[in-house]
Amino acid sequence: MNASTLIQKVWNFCHTLRDDGVGYGDYLEQLTYLLFLKMAHEYTEEPYSRDTQIPKGFDWPSLKSKVGEPLEAHYLATLHKLGTETGMLGAIFFKAQNKIQDPAKLSRLVQMIDAEKWVGMDADTKGDLYEGLLQKNAEDTKSGAGQYFTPRALIQAMVECVRPEPMKTIADPACGTGGFFLGAYEWLARSGKKLNIRQMEFLHRETFYGNEIVASTRRLCLMNLFLHNIGDLVGEPSVDRSDALISATEKRFDYVLANPPFGKKSSMTITNEDGEEDRDALTYERQDFWETTSNKQLNFLQHIVTILKTTGQAAVVLPDNVLFEGGAGERIRRKLMETCDVHTLLRLPTGIFYANGVKANVLFFDAKPKDGRVHTKGVWIYDLRTNMHFTLKTRPLKLDDLRDFITCYNPENRNERKETERFKYFTYESLVARDKASLDVFWLKDDSLDNLDDLPPPEVLQQEIIDHLEAALASFRDVAAALPRNA
Repeated sequence: MNASTLIQKVWNFCHTLRDDGVGYGDYLEQLTYLLFLKMAHEYTEEPYSRDTQIPKGFDWPSLKSKVGEPLEAHYLATLHKLGTETGMLGAIFFKAQNKIQDPAKLSRLVQMIDAEKWVGMDADTKGDLYEGLLQKNAEDTKSGAGQYFTPRALIQAMVECVRPEPMKTIADPACGTGGFFLGAYEWLARSGKKLNIRQMEFLHRETFYGNEIVASTRRLCLMNLFLHNIGDLVGEPSVDRSDALISATEKRFDYVLANPPFGKKSSMTITNEDGEEDRDALTYERQDFWETTSNKQLNFLQHIVTILKTTGQAAVVLPDNVLFEGGAGERIRRKLMETCDVHTLLRLPTGIFYANGVKANVLFFDAKPKDGRVHTKGVWIYDLRTNMHFTLKTRPLKLDDLRDFITCYNPENRNERKETERFKYFTYESLVARDKASLDVFWLKDDSLDNLDDLPPPEVLQQEIIDHLEAALASFRDVAAALPRNA
């Protein structure tokens, strides 16, 4: 069976299950369990003959030999047993549940997976199939999975600007389904880039490190990476099921590529030794943070600084409030510009994320040694928001839309940049002199304010209005959450 036929077959079965109320996310999970077991079984056969550490009686042969209610019962027992194992096995099956209530359809899914040889299949085929399901799941607004899905065009652009090098580590402290890891992997293994055996081994086993607090999302991430030949069946997974903010880590990384969660304040408050937060919520003790704040995005920004090597580079998606918020926000921005080289800011358009109301940016900065000097000389800002209109369905963001930014970024030599209409340079002195040291800078005129003929199409305008209202509501909720409970 060729790749396109297989992909269509898997998709068709997904639609069959949806008629029974099984959503993309549930289908993805069941596909993950069964694919993992089938591929593990293939690795036990010639020419691999590997010990996959799957207990006998809970492996693929024991599953495919049953049908009907015995299959359903054994599937449940298998999920429970494997969920108690350690390492990669336990991570994939952690708290696994059967969401396919019809034994006949479960049997059909087992047969469909059993009919193919997955290990020898091209990684692009397996990866495209799984990524397609992940994207469909993100588009399903009821599932809430969109918050874990960063537009692939944006990931590609960020990776092309940072240009990760072989034999260096890449971290994402809120890695979702692994989009940044796959983007970096594709860059490092791109056509025409020849890696030696050691470099390839490092890429597959030692390059990527992540955190994902949601167990089901971490499961999808691990399988997504595994289907792209990243990671292994045995050993400890490279993505921890933990909150990256909970404690400091001794690990330091060459690159951080991330899109930390937006929209809500943390249920916990980060406190350092000088912080005075009197809340009932559980608090973290992070002595390595500059400021005490309950703002999740500001905490992720501080955390990212702490996990970079002194030669490390970061590209991080951040909401607008990180650029202009006062109090701890202002102090963190000033400290960031002093201790790191904050060199580039990309102002993103609305309408490109699955979560509504998101106004975001990409901040690029390099870590520097702690020598008491101010390391930011100035920030180049690219405005991709003013007079730019995108929607997820009718006008999605594409890599071509970011080509001009990549050209202006000039990753081959950032010291040789030129200003354009959308790309301007602002000195460190001018930025810290702004109210609250705000990086919320615009200079282009919004054409639609003067000429009604320049208004975007109605569906685009409607979505922009929705996005603005959602952003305003999110801000109000943040303010309300910060008020004393007896106010």
